[in-house]
Amino acid sequence: MTEFWLSAGLLLLAALGFLLIPILRGRRQQQEEDRTALNVALYQERVAELTAQQAAGVLDPVQLASGRDEAARELLADTENAEPSRQGHLGKALPLLAALLVPLAALGLYVHFGAADKVALTQEFAAAPKSLEEMTTRLERAVQAQPDSAEGLYFLGRAYMAEQRPADAARTYERAVALAGRQPELLGQWAQALYFAADKQWSPQLQALTDEALRADANEVTSLGLRGIAAFEGERYQEAIDYWNRLLAQLPAGDASRAALQGGIDRAAQRLGNGGSQATAPVRLTVQVALAPALKDKVKPDDSVFIFARASNGPPMPLAARRVTVAQLPIEVALTDADAMLAQMKLSQFAEVQLVARVSRAGQPTHGEWIGQGAPVATTTTAIQQLTIDSPDQ
Repeated sequence: MTEFWLSAGLLLLAALGFLLIPILRGRRQQQEEDRTALNVALYQERVAELTAQQAAGVLDPVQLASGRDEAARELLADTENAEPSRQGHLGKALPLLAALLVPLAALGLYVHFGAADKVALTQEFAAAPKSLEEMTTRLERAVQAQPDSAEGLYFLGRAYMAEQRPADAARTYERAVALAGRQPELLGQWAQALYFAADKQWSPQLQALTDEALRADANEVTSLGLRGIAAFEGERYQEAIDYWNRLLAQLPAGDASRAALQGGIDRAAQRLGNGGSQATAPVRLTVQVALAPALKDKVKPDDSVFIFARASNGPPMPLAARRVTVAQLPIEVALTDADAMLAQMKLSQFAEVQLVARVSRAGQPTHGEWIGQGAPVATTTTAIQQLTIDSPDQ
């Protein structure tokens, strides 16, 4: 805001100059008027002197006329460069009062109708956020300052999803759709948020949203992923393969999610080859998490604890995750496909995973202060796994 107030100060000085110039000019005009009055008085005195000399017989009428003409010429020469007088009735008090009231009135109008809050928010966004929570807070403030910005709502919804707040994300995407119209990408994101908010349960609303999105854009990636999941869960494996192959064609060659998506396609093809009758036990990894005694004085009860599984050979992002707090430790949780972070990446699509528990004061699953990690384990494991949070998070 420093640059803004400096510029405003310079403009204020310029405005004061325009208001004060008449006063300064009035002083100069007064000096001119005083000088003219003195010249007229001297002229009259000279004419009176010449008249007296003519009466005394010192000057004849010709000399008297010549003297009068010379005095008149001198008067004209002294006054011809003087500025013409201006009629004014403002006086000095009114311009000075205006010089004070105009800036105050302008400041009041700017504070009421201006964009000082948006200027401050823009400068705040110029600095990189230190955490996901800080970014979410900034986006919330941006949406509050500009409630009609569909773009701001879109990014706020993405931030809510990253914080595992799908219900908030669903409401935010619904507002974005109301502002920007029923664009395919927004419909897909809205459907995905509703899917996670409903604990990964398919519904007629999700069906309708993804149908509408794919009618408008047959390659809308989020809707393709969700429809593939719905088909797979409904044992319509060929349909799942078709949706996921269409999604795979949209992903860049180096995209980390391609491996997981291909794993889902292969799994669906395997079940399809067995006539869709392959009976496999659902993936369920049970893990007990505890905090090392040496760390009990270094954490707070409300610090977030993320318990998740990530692929041993695959993308680094968590496949399934649960969020608890330090106060709940020790705790036993079960990770299943229902805890998937992304609809197209599930535990059942990988043969081997690594279990991790992380303490994060900032509430971010990707990095924190303390961590506990286990050895790679097969997703078919049924034995309870033990994790102890005992090491600094690198």
